[in-house]
Amino acid sequence: MKILVTGASGYLGGRLCNALLRKGYSIRVLARRTSDLSALTSPAHAGALEIVYGDITDYASLLSACSSCHIIFHLAALVEPWLPDPSKFLSVNVGGLKNLLEAVKQTNTVEKIVYTSSFFALGPTDGSIADENQVHHEKFFCTEYEKSKVATDKIARQAVSEGIPLVVVYPGVIYGPGKVTAGNIVGRLIIERFNGRLPGYIGYGNDRFSFSHVDDVVEGHIAAMEKGQLGNRYLLTGENASFRHVFDIAAVVTNTRRPLFNIPLWVIEAYGWLSVLFSRITGKLPLISPPTVYVLRHRWEYSCNKAKLELDYRPRNLKDGLAEVLLWLKNSGFISY
Repeated sequence: MKILVTGASGYLGGRLCNALLRKGYSIRVLARRTSDLSALTSPAHAGALEIVYGDITDYASLLSACSSCHIIFHLAALVEPWLPDPSKFLSVNVGGLKNLLEAVKQTNTVEKIVYTSSFFALGPTDGSIADENQVHHEKFFCTEYEKSKVATDKIARQAVSEGIPLVVVYPGVIYGPGKVTAGNIVGRLIIERFNGRLPGYIGYGNDRFSFSHVDDVVEGHIAAMEKGQLGNRYLLTGENASFRHVFDIAAVVTNTRRPLFNIPLWVIEAYGWLSVLFSRITGKLPLISPPTVYVLRHRWEYSCNKAKLELDYRPRNLKDGLAEVLLWLKNSGFISY
């Protein structure tokens, strides 16, 4: 059985590929020539890993990559709260999924697609705990990324109605060891916290998110491949908590002082505007931008009971997961305590 993975150079995609290889699967990855695949290209993977070069926005290369594949994991996406050119979210996230689905229609071998969406596609919960039945209200969008994931969610639902063998998974805020990218915002914030660049809490703890350990999400993806029912949607989320709680757990685990004050969101938003201006000058994407603050003004709490029941999904608790992350960050030289 040949498995195609898009987004293999990303934080989640790379760990999924390694997990599949450890389990004895043969995989093909679609990657750009500029992608860093060093974490995958070890002698132990020889013969089980095939790399084909292309891009999900290039239909011809995607069609070629899909050839003779039975399972597709589609993880490739732009995951940023802000970009100077927001049209890239549409071309990559929306256009990429459209290209993949069209390529699958031209391929006779694909038995299942596991598409990685995002909790943003379901929308804010603001006081309730939502499940897979929630549909985004579309009254407002905090980020262009969120808007693009809502659009892809509609495309995915339409594809299911047309008989395309699709399973959609929705991770929460992913954290864990591995690449410290925009997809690992928890790791990035902890680094800022322990290096003195983020001296206080972010806001007053009114935000709520569903936190997912990266390796739990990886296992959830593999379970969706093995057990997920075609046409179904599964939340691969975890413990619902605020970033204030994350910082408190980090202080307890490391036996260090908790932040002594709260930074109001309006202050962080002002800093975000300055960061965006600096980004336009330097070309370096900001850690904090105004859309990040818009997200923090809402709650995003979800239940993963369906995944627990049907996929045997078992997310670890936040304290245990963060203890692992903090030790990894320390051993990797990112923080000291």
